[in-house]
Amino acid sequence: MLPVLFAGSVAGTSRRRPYAIIAGVIASFTVFTLAGAALLSAVGLPDDFLRNFAIAMLFVLAVTLVVPQIGMVLERPLSFLSRRRTGGDHNGFLLGASLGLVFVPCAGPVLAAVTAISASGHVGLRSILVTLAYAIGAGIPMLLLALLGQRAVGAAKTLRTHALSTRRIAGVVVAATALAIALGVDQRFTTALPGYTSALQDRVERSSVARKELRNLSGAGEAQAATASAPRAPEFRGIVDWVNTPGGKPLTLAALRGKVVLVDFWTYSCINCIRTLPHLKAWDAAYRRYGLVIVGVHTPEFAFERVPSNVRSAVKKFGIRYPVALDNGYQTWNAYQNEYWPAEYLIDRAGVIRRTHFGEGEYGETDAAIRRLLGEKVRRASAVADATPTQAVTPESYLGYERIARYAGSQLVAGREASYKFPTRPLRADELSYSGRWLVSGQRIVAGVDARLRLRFHARHVYLVLGGRGDVRVLVDGASVRTLHVAGTPRLYTVLDDSHVTDGLLELHVDPGVEAYSFTFG
Repeated sequence: MLPVLFAGSVAGTSRRRPYAIIAGVIASFTVFTLAGAALLSAVGLPDDFLRNFAIAMLFVLAVTLVVPQIGMVLERPLSFLSRRRTGGDHNGFLLGASLGLVFVPCAGPVLAAVTAISASGHVGLRSILVTLAYAIGAGIPMLLLALLGQRAVGAAKTLRTHALSTRRIAGVVVAATALAIALGVDQRFTTALPGYTSALQDRVERSSVARKELRNLSGAGEAQAATASAPRAPEFRGIVDWVNTPGGKPLTLAALRGKVVLVDFWTYSCINCIRTLPHLKAWDAAYRRYGLVIVGVHTPEFAFERVPSNVRSAVKKFGIRYPVALDNGYQTWNAYQNEYWPAEYLIDRAGVIRRTHFGEGEYGETDAAIRRLLGEKVRRASAVADATPTQAVTPESYLGYERIARYAGSQLVAGREASYKFPTRPLRADELSYSGRWLVSGQRIVAGVDARLRLRFHARHVYLVLGGRGDVRVLVDGASVRTLHVAGTPRLYTVLDDSHVTDGLLELHVDPGVEAYSFTFG
């Protein structure tokens, strides 16, 4: 946004031009955030039409700045709308409107709520006002920067005496920025910058008052109040595929009325979910004959977990016999207002949620609740050892730049291969670092030449999601421990499997082409 704002603001002589640009940004962002999908659907256009159209308009406006005569020709048919002469100085609003269509701010709770409302088609006055207020809030600092750029150029005598050259340079900047957006270069640039506004955004948007108002805006507040006394289980929504159902046919809670249903939200590369599976399979084997139906709702955490064939392979590998629903669009996840992997919702025969549990553990309590709801003298399921960690361990550690934490060493370069070095100081508890050549993308890292990774850990067991093909040599405190042979679809590998809690420095030597996603610990 910033290159076009600066260039667009200094490209004309009118002091009102920055205001026109920001007004265009606010107007187009508000209108098309709320109604863009509906408008495209109504006229039968593809979902990416507006973005492509906006990029094309930026190129056209860039041409009008470089060649003012073209701008005069394009403005002449609309000159009757204004008493001012044509000349390429009055297209600020159009420039801003094009920018508003490619403006993608950080999606906090406010924008997420507005997007969900627009997707449902239930747009009202309150949602319009909230979106407009959000756009104005984003526009104010942009306006200040645009005014600052205009005044800086206006104060430079050399630039004022070469106005035409300044306009042409601005046109080149606009065209270059439009090309960067079209090729996706802007995403690599912005993700490489630190999230300097995230702390302020979280403080405002995630406050208790803001979250309460957003729930009321989306209707979730009324839904929670309505179900406070009898929390009815939401129906399965937006499921893209079913595994382990006859003919792949979908299940509905309405059709399961009269059964006791356990809904388990999971994802196949999550170690916490994997440790829960033996208990789920034991309950399925023991209680299915008495009327228990377990439904695993697979809601992906990584992009590769959205592929149905990968999920089917995982279901087969883990020996899961109960139905699994693929919730790639998070619609069922959102319907339950879920926030955890794994999460269990136990539903009675009347469709009412009677017990919820988030994370691992409390298997005995869940088993007792299942038997109580079945209402029969059933034989208790075979006991399964509880593998839930009882001591503090290193927290889950993501390796892609989108969710990385506790990183030390060379500055991360997003989206392209670069060289890294370990820090000269020792790693602190739970810190990780890279050395050698790595390509660091949003959700994973891909090894290049001499790729190494270090992690200061505290855990009995260390697991890592790996993909690609090659070997990973594992060292602890400098001593070689084992070599992992990686091949095929990304999955969870056991890096260390010790019998006692260990504090140590883990180092991995990774062959080129091997992908790594996240560490988990137990």
